[in-house]
Amino acid sequence: MEQKLLLLDIKHGFNFRDLGSYKTLDGRKIKKHKILRSANLAYLSERDVNYLDDYGLRYDVDFRSISEKEVEPDRISNNVHYHFNPVFSEDETRSTKKDQETRYKTYSKIKNAGFEDMLKAYKDIVLTDGAKKAYRQFFDLLLANDKENEALLFHCTAGKDRTGMGAVYLLTALGVDSKIIHQDYLASNVYTETVRAKKIADVSGMGPVMSANIKALFEVNEAYLNHALQLMKDNFGGINNYLHTELKLNEQEVSDLRKIYLTDK
Repeated sequence: MEQKLLLLDIKHGFNFRDLGSYKTLDGRKIKKHKILRSANLAYLSERDVNYLDDYGLRYDVDFRSISEKEVEPDRISNNVHYHFNPVFSEDETRSTKKDQETRYKTYSKIKNAGFEDMLKAYKDIVLTDGAKKAYRQFFDLLLANDKENEALLFHCTAGKDRTGMGAVYLLTALGVDSKIIHQDYLASNVYTETVRAKKIADVSGMGPVMSANIKALFEVNEAYLNHALQLMKDNFGGINNYLHTELKLNEQEVSDLRKIYLTDK
């Protein structure tokens, strides 16, 4: 069930994708120019900003913490409604320079420390009230994005963990097959490869344990997603129950989302 991903032509950013054309289990597909996901928007050129404006971008949902936002504010046009919607009070996925520096001592000595930190971050995405509130607000904004040819973009720093889970929730609600959802999640490894390679190269002189830990922070991993899904299964009966009981997504809202984002064409 492999599907081609729609990459956006962004020159000064990475991991920019349109979720359009993904097929649902009932034979429909997601409309193009409606849902975009990406890494941060801080370094977009004027050409990139205009490109997104012309593409139809009207909602920018920022999952980053306030410290991330202040260091690297989004560059968007005046036509775009910006929504600060932090999943964490601080960046638990350790994508920022400050967090990387403070953790280097641990990561140079303890095997799998980066991997374990990522599992904790995904646990917090699923279980903390702040994260649930952010993803509920995400769905509220998705429901407001009901005009044709107007797009909503959601992002964090690298566009892989907080953004990745946002995509998992949304694609599940839209009825996309789980194999395609996993494919979309794992695709971040392809589109963050250059950034990840640079981060690993920066610590190459600090030993293999450090390199492995940094790699764990800057990749997506099937184990991270499976950990989140298992937590939802163990605590709430599965992801669909989680969407209903924890994110308060009701049947009418699911129906409305499908009307807004799906097409038979």
